[in-house]
Amino acid sequence: MKRYSVFAIAREAMRQHTGWDRAWAKATPKKKYDAIIVGAGGHGLATAYYLGKNHGIRNVAILEKGWLGGGNTGRNTTIIRSNYLQDPSAAIYEKARSLYETLSQDLNYNVMFSPRGVMMLAQTQHEIRGYQRTAHANSLQGVTTEFIGPHKVKELCPIINIDGPRYPVLGALWQSRGGTARHDAVAWGYARACSDMGMDIIQQCEVTGVRQANGKVVGVDTTQGSIDCDKLGIVVAGHTGVLADMAGFRLPVESLCLQALVSEPIKPCMDVVVMANTVHGYMSQSDKGEMVIGGGTDGFNNYTQRGSFHHIEETVRALVETFPMISRLKMLRQWGGIVDMTGDRSPIISKTPLGNCFVNCGWGTGGFKAIPGSGWAMADLMAKGEPGPLAAEFSMWRFREGKFIDESVAAGVAH
Repeated sequence: MKRYSVFAIAREAMRQHTGWDRAWAKATPKKKYDAIIVGAGGHGLATAYYLGKNHGIRNVAILEKGWLGGGNTGRNTTIIRSNYLQDPSAAIYEKARSLYETLSQDLNYNVMFSPRGVMMLAQTQHEIRGYQRTAHANSLQGVTTEFIGPHKVKELCPIINIDGPRYPVLGALWQSRGGTARHDAVAWGYARACSDMGMDIIQQCEVTGVRQANGKVVGVDTTQGSIDCDKLGIVVAGHTGVLADMAGFRLPVESLCLQALVSEPIKPCMDVVVMANTVHGYMSQSDKGEMVIGGGTDGFNNYTQRGSFHHIEETVRALVETFPMISRLKMLRQWGGIVDMTGDRSPIISKTPLGNCFVNCGWGTGGFKAIPGSGWAMADLMAKGEPGPLAAEFSMWRFREGKFIDESVAAGVAH
């Protein structure tokens, strides 16, 4: 793989850019792999990358029924933060955030990580107490956050209205090293690195069955034929229940649509990410000037990837009081992603009842921020057959044992 650098750009400019290689190779399935990852989104590609980088397992196939990064990875709002309440959550999200800081250098691909800072507004007395509690917990966990007052909020984000008649801004939980990254670039960077290690990325290859013998997985059936494997990783977000059913077990997850929208581009006016959980919305400004806006999930289970007018109204109405200027903006586009939700709003990174079959799911509406940490933990689990410290608490059996990792409040709107 040709290394990207300023010198490579200059060299290719001299020869009309005719020497660039494909970012990743187009592959056809081999008969057998040491490991198969189902799902070529951020989490699946990160799992494959760290299998190769950390554990030397490179005879790997990543199967994708559509196109690479075409699921939730390409349909999210790119927020990165780690200020969660529970210790296991804070550990894996902080691992991810720290990996994001050097990911461009690690992958030799600019993922456009922007540590612009993330604030979660406190607009009720209850939220003040909750965020102060989270700030204290983060301090013990080694996660740098602080609770700030309304005037500091206004200083960091001048366009905000802190004196709203219904929900005035009383403060915020502020993580200065949180921020955003370019979602497509994260997937493309991991894909390029996986391909360079000799892994096969096979698109338009839908898994139609999971084959097993003597209680262990032996391969998968796909629309491009049967493929044998020693280990199988299921990393398919909202479709996890479908794959689990093929493998013969059930998971405590449900699939819902999460909607978001962006406005027309405007001049730079906001260089932080703001989440307003009481009114249920959040907003940031993209590098192109669009205001990226989102809220919660649909109130019913579904697999749609389309937006709806009632959700536009609910989300924008919630934010107009806090950001009056957006009332004059025009919407540019809207979309939905299929998210997988667990009862405690925490993920599952776990062995399954089927031997050598592992699952990574349940990230709900906050999966993008966790991609590097999730891939690191899942690769460790698949390579060793037992969870490492990052994944140990996220077993699927915690729901049977009552060992919940409740992030339903700390997650706010669960982003």
